[in-house]
Amino acid sequence: MATFLLEVGTEELPADFVDTGLAQWRSRIPAELEAANLPPTSIEYYGTPRRLAVLIKGLPERQPDQVEEVKGPPAQAAFKDGKPTKAAEGFAQKQGVDLSSLEIRSTEKGDFVFARKQVIGRSLAEVLQSLVPEWVTGLEGRRFMRWADGELRFPRPIRWLVALLDDQVLPLELVNASQSVVSDRYSIGHRVLHPGSFAIAHADDYVSTLRAAFVEVDPDQRQARIEVAAKAAAKEIGGVAVISPGLLREVTNLVEWSTAVVGKFDPEFLELPPEVITTEMESHQRYFPIQKQADSPELLPYFITISNGDPAKSALIAEGNGRVIRARLSDGKFFYDADRAQPLESYLDKLETVTFQADLGSVRAKVDRIQQVAAQITAQIPAADTATIQRAALLCKADLVTQMVGEFPELQGIMGEKYAITSGEPKAVAIAIAEHYLPRGAGDRLPVTLVGQVVGIADRLDTLISIFGLGMLPTGSSDPFALRRAANAIVSIIWANQLPLNLYALIEQTTTDFAQQFASVMKLSLAELQQHLRDFFLTRIRTLLLEDENVDYDLVNAVLDEGDSEYTQRALEDVCDVRDRALYLQSLRQDGTLEKIYETINRASRLAKQGQLGTDQLEPAAVIQPSLFQKPSEQAFFDALQQLHSEMKGEKEYQKLVKALEEITPTVSRFFDGADSVMVMDEDLKVRENRLNLLGVLRNHTRLLADFSAVVKGE
Repeated sequence: MATFLLEVGTEELPADFVDTGLAQWRSRIPAELEAANLPPTSIEYYGTPRRLAVLIKGLPERQPDQVEEVKGPPAQAAFKDGKPTKAAEGFAQKQGVDLSSLEIRSTEKGDFVFARKQVIGRSLAEVLQSLVPEWVTGLEGRRFMRWADGELRFPRPIRWLVALLDDQVLPLELVNASQSVVSDRYSIGHRVLHPGSFAIAHADDYVSTLRAAFVEVDPDQRQARIEVAAKAAAKEIGGVAVISPGLLREVTNLVEWSTAVVGKFDPEFLELPPEVITTEMESHQRYFPIQKQADSPELLPYFITISNGDPAKSALIAEGNGRVIRARLSDGKFFYDADRAQPLESYLDKLETVTFQADLGSVRAKVDRIQQVAAQITAQIPAADTATIQRAALLCKADLVTQMVGEFPELQGIMGEKYAITSGEPKAVAIAIAEHYLPRGAGDRLPVTLVGQVVGIADRLDTLISIFGLGMLPTGSSDPFALRRAANAIVSIIWANQLPLNLYALIEQTTTDFAQQFASVMKLSLAELQQHLRDFFLTRIRTLLLEDENVDYDLVNAVLDEGDSEYTQRALEDVCDVRDRALYLQSLRQDGTLEKIYETINRASRLAKQGQLGTDQLEPAAVIQPSLFQKPSEQAFFDALQQLHSEMKGEKEYQKLVKALEEITPTVSRFFDGADSVMVMDEDLKVRENRLNLLGVLRNHTRLLADFSAVVKGE
């Protein structure tokens, strides 16, 4: 068994490409080796800012020999009067087999000639020489470049190529005109701590040899080392390092040999909001801030930078980085002081100069629409404070035109809250300005206050209606306005806070208002706009139930039958209820209750579709005639339905409903299969209709919880 090492050495790569490049290799390399009949025992992937590498262990020395069967021409064309024709001769010659070895076999399309030939496996080296160049040139990413006079494209110029098969160099060449790169065994160490090249004796020695040259090629090891060092450095000065996962990974891919360096800045800058200091450090300088305590946003006048330089020069590195952050914080203080010189409300007029979308006008116009939508939401929530919500909606975008947010767009809302407080706005308004942006991304927290929830929903719903109204619906992976995320956020906020919102009515009302205002630019009719939005929200609800709530697909279908307009409307009218029903069904499956009632109730629900009874009919006596009963099982079924109906006092008494279904299941089972069972589809049409109505009334009661005909056994 052999070990193969490939290292592609480059100028400093973009930090994100280190991970994306290795991810592409993880997807491609194992599949191609498997397809080539050269399965390895293990594959290790390594990357730093100056190299991507893969170490493949346990490779067979060569491909196994194989017997291959090739289908040739039809037998009638290959043989005439028992003698081979030119077609047979040509086929045999092409496949490299004797004419006498050809076989005739019957297929679905007639008799054909087949050739069996032995394919000698190629050596490992030969196969790798054909595969490896494409592993490098086939990588994809943003901002690829060409260099020198060649056409080879990569994120940064490729400077060296190591290709070792055990202890032997595997000859490879990346063609790039006059600067083609040829493989050898020489890698390059850390740019400062071990400059220059060195030989790698054996592929198995790769990691240890590079570490000796002050290059930690394992990204996970490098990340763990950085995290430990940063936490230890912060602890030494009595603080706690603020380590965001995204920044940690980015820094990991910016260094080859890490050193945690503590720098400091003037304590006077701590007068700035912690979010400003943190953003300055993380976004611009890739520093880790240091808090006084883990559960407090209060910062210390220190930071941690991860150096890729000489550890002996740490003091000098800290001093240089301190000068840079002081300059950054000085700018931040200037912006902060200048922004607070006037009340937040004064920035509203400037929103007229910021375009939301060319056909939809300015952000100031969007604010007016947010207020209008917020008022319609508020009308559905009796406990809502209308005045506070309207004030928060008016000011929610005002900070977009402040100098601080102009410099740091990621602080939108956060600075709005700060400036609202200094402007004397009510605390509830200030908090809502920040909260209406939540959640900002996957896994982020949701707004806590009702004011923030309403304004956040109003903002997103206006965006959805506006962009959909222009016909700019998301397609495939293209969603430039993040409309899926907006709809997900609306549903998540409603669910998390059990908001009593009728989304169906809200869509109808808000789209009608939009159509009246923007009829001249709408690309969809009002009916089309409403249907697209309803379908879009239903899709998001389905996705969230499947992915976030871990509900089985058939149970989602049971509460969200998109082919049933009554059910889909019900889902949008009460978004919380549809989730509650799905989760309840999942719990019934897990505790075994669903299994007890599934088969009989499912059978009844499916068969009831053969009848004409409307799904809103719940009163047995109104549609069932006992005089038409022919078997005792029918009377028993009817009596059980009467009891079920009398016990159900409300539409959402799902636990009581399930208990009643457990009790009625044996009775329905006897109706189908007992000693006095009936043939539902009786030749007498009146008897048939009466029996279908029995099933229909049962189905209608079960539909209060779910469409049991969509439930799949054994899921």
